[in-house]
Amino acid sequence: MSKEVRARKENPQKEEAIVRFDKVSFEWGVNKPILGEVSFTVRRGMKFTLMGQNGAGKSTIFGLISGTCIPESGIINIVKGVSVASALQVIPRDQLDLTVREFFVKCFKHRIYDIDPKIDDVLEVVNLKGHNKVHDRVIKTFSGGQQARLLLASAIIQDSDLLLLDEPTNNLDKAGIEHLTKFLINYKKTVLVISHDAEFLNAFTEGVLYLDVYTKKIEQYVGNYFDVVKDITARVEKENMKNAQLQKEIQAKKDQANVFAYKGGRLRLVAKRMREKAEELEEEIVEVRKEDKAIRPFIISSQPDLIGEILNISSFTTMKGGKIVKHKAKISLNKNKHLLLRGPNGIGKTTLLERLASGHADGEKVKEGIRIGYYRQDFSTLNFEDTVYQSLAQAMKEGGERLDEERMRSIAAGFLITGEFVRTKIGDLSEGQKGLVAFARLVLQKPGLLILDEPTNHINFRHLPIIAKALDEYKGAMILVSHVPEFVKQIRIDEVLDLEK
Repeated sequence: MSKEVRARKENPQKEEAIVRFDKVSFEWGVNKPILGEVSFTVRRGMKFTLMGQNGAGKSTIFGLISGTCIPESGIINIVKGVSVASALQVIPRDQLDLTVREFFVKCFKHRIYDIDPKIDDVLEVVNLKGHNKVHDRVIKTFSGGQQARLLLASAIIQDSDLLLLDEPTNNLDKAGIEHLTKFLINYKKTVLVISHDAEFLNAFTEGVLYLDVYTKKIEQYVGNYFDVVKDITARVEKENMKNAQLQKEIQAKKDQANVFAYKGGRLRLVAKRMREKAEELEEEIVEVRKEDKAIRPFIISSQPDLIGEILNISSFTTMKGGKIVKHKAKISLNKNKHLLLRGPNGIGKTTLLERLASGHADGEKVKEGIRIGYYRQDFSTLNFEDTVYQSLAQAMKEGGERLDEERMRSIAAGFLITGEFVRTKIGDLSEGQKGLVAFARLVLQKPGLLILDEPTNHINFRHLPIIAKALDEYKGAMILVSHVPEFVKQIRIDEVLDLEK
């Protein structure tokens, strides 16, 4: 008995398919296919992971389920009465000036009376402490990790039958991820999660929907991510072995046909049959599943002629208990020195980085003339109205180079930015693709000071070791913020500033 059949017998309610895609196709604009006749089902009470390469179309599937996207063809059937709530990857820019109360009111189609107690309850669920003081606080004043919790809370407060979570662990610290994992383990309704965090997913998921970026189709598996990798690896090996045997037989038939073709008489008929048999065997060759590509190894060159102290931090501020607290420090970064900035969500890490990058710091000073490469967790250093081409050309100029389109396109291709994507507006890219553009810009900028705020967010797990190696080898001064210990372990860290301590 399969795992899936056994699970259904143990819980008959899970028999009901509440979402069904039947040969659904979708395109972004003309000749930009995202999905090609995708078919899959989601059963009531199941907890599924939706996986695939950056830009494959995972968020598009969420949009099709929630109704914000319309398919080109095919049928999407959602059982009547099933309510759907989505937690996006980032809070929309036009909602950043809302208060917390206004943000939650927008989650509902109809007016909700006495919403404050509901907000209190849901903020308790996402472990956003001090919730009784935040109803009138503006969203943009929260840290990235706190905004991630608000996004999650905005979906949970709707108490829907189907919960769609798009990269919910982005920006969350260890405590936040542990809290979210516990919530999902105990959650009784249906959940579909997009994430690149295998450990997080394995804690609660029962199946995987894998969106293949090449075939544009969904492969449906039972089990967690590790089970899926094992299944895919075994299948690829089996298909490769079968194809190798077929190729051997095909070549043998062709060799025989060539020999008999010159014999004349009835042997020419034998040669013909041999060629026909070779053609039949060629039709049996299967298309081996292509794995997601990883980006090419890359180097972030540092600004030339770096001499002396690049950065000095004599004091900094943190946010504790709703109050700003000032601290003394003695941090000095020269060339080839890497600083890890540590602390829980909301303590002031991003605020410190923003002050350094803007030059408006009080107790922090960056040496004059130092070029800063700033990777922001919300990608706000990118102009969303620029095309990728314009953004990379500007970065090349900032790096002191004349426009060299061939070199620029070569670097972009290394980050899987090819073809039509080069002429695509930044704002139309997936969050993962925006991250890859941001890294390509850093390569072209050649910064003297590299500031990285949660650089693993939205990025396919296959890319992370390559990114870590590039950061480990960076020769300028670097400040890193990351809540992913496995990533940080791969990077040389010379000094740690823990804002909590």
